[in-house]
Amino acid sequence: MKYLIVGLGNIGAEYQGTRHNIGFTILDALAEASNIVFSTGRYGAVAEMRLKNQQLVLLKPSTYMNLSGEAVRYWMIKEHIDLDHLLVIVDDIALPFGQIRIRPKGADGGHNGLKSINDMLQSQQWARLRFGIGNDFPPGAQVDYVLGYPTPEELAVLPERAKVAVDAIKAFCLSGVTFAMNNYNNK
Repeated sequence: MKYLIVGLGNIGAEYQGTRHNIGFTILDALAEASNIVFSTGRYGAVAEMRLKNQQLVLLKPSTYMNLSGEAVRYWMIKEHIDLDHLLVIVDDIALPFGQIRIRPKGADGGHNGLKSINDMLQSQQWARLRFGIGNDFPPGAQVDYVLGYPTPEELAVLPERAKVAVDAIKAFCLSGVTFAMNNYNNK
């Protein structure tokens, strides 16, 4: 079986390591733990790995967040991947920093990357792993917060929380979305 695992973020040095790029950060942690490297592909950086009997295609779109759906649709078609084998890792201000929530489907919740994917796939029936980035910002400062960098306290726990997210991705691919939700939501 083949899975497409997408980490959302924005390309460019000015976005590297920001809260909004947590999807890239999680995929980098998975690639590092698996001793694989990304190469430049159409619409993004791509890496492939095997996980037991599953084949995983990892994608960090280069389309910028608002056009993530173009990259996702291209790679789903190219690799012949069904919607139920798609997992998107995304930042979420509604969750405390590092908290994970996996869902089998859903609306975009105001997230432009998810909106683009929903629009391009004409469906909300695909799994997402929401990684909390917190919401410690004053009214009107959401954009600066999301495009800002984690605090030293958040950075201190990020490697551990990224490892939990990586384990959740593996659980999704090996045992399905329900198992991953039951074992990793709010962990």
